[in-house]
Amino acid sequence: MRYLLFTVLWIGLAVYSIVDILNQRDDSPFGLPKPLWVIIVVLAPLIGSLVWIALRWLGRPGARPEPRAPLAPDDDPEYLTWLREQERRRDRGL
Repeated sequence: MRYLLFTVLWIGLAVYSIVDILNQRDDSPFGLPKPLWVIIVVLAPLIGSLVWIALRWLGRPGARPEPRAPLAPDDDPEYLTWLREQERRRDRGL
């Protein structure tokens, strides 16, 4: 009972790391293939998870974050350009 909290945290950390690895868009995050990262975390849960989280937290030096897709139509520059063009066409037609 005494070590239950540590065990739950250890398992939770490993599960979080595995899910995060599998959700990566890149097939080889940080230079290793996803299956190898999962094997590392499964075989050495504490060290593997901490290394993975440290690499994610520090990020890749010189890497730029990927641009996110617009959340709403008015956040999308292409849509706003199309909308202005439609407005110009409508104004010319009146």
